[in-house]
Amino acid sequence: MYLASIVFSLTTTIAMAQGLGNPPPPMPPPPPGLPIDTPVLIVLALGLIYGVIKTIQIKRA
Repeated sequence: MYLASIVFSLTTTIAMAQGLGNPPPPMPPPPPGLPIDTPVLIVLALGLIYGVIKTIQIKRA
C-alpha cells in the first residue's frame, strides 16, 4: 500500500517536471503606435480655414 502511494507520487512529480515538450513560439512584435488622429484633425482644420478664406475672397470679388 505504501509502496504504491510512493510510486504514484514520484511518477506524477516526474511527469510534471518534464514540461510540455517544445516551448511556444515567440509572440509577434506589437504594431507600431503611430497615431493618425492628430494629423487628420490638423489637416481638416487647415482645410476648413482655407475654405473660409477662399469663400470670403470670392464674395469680395
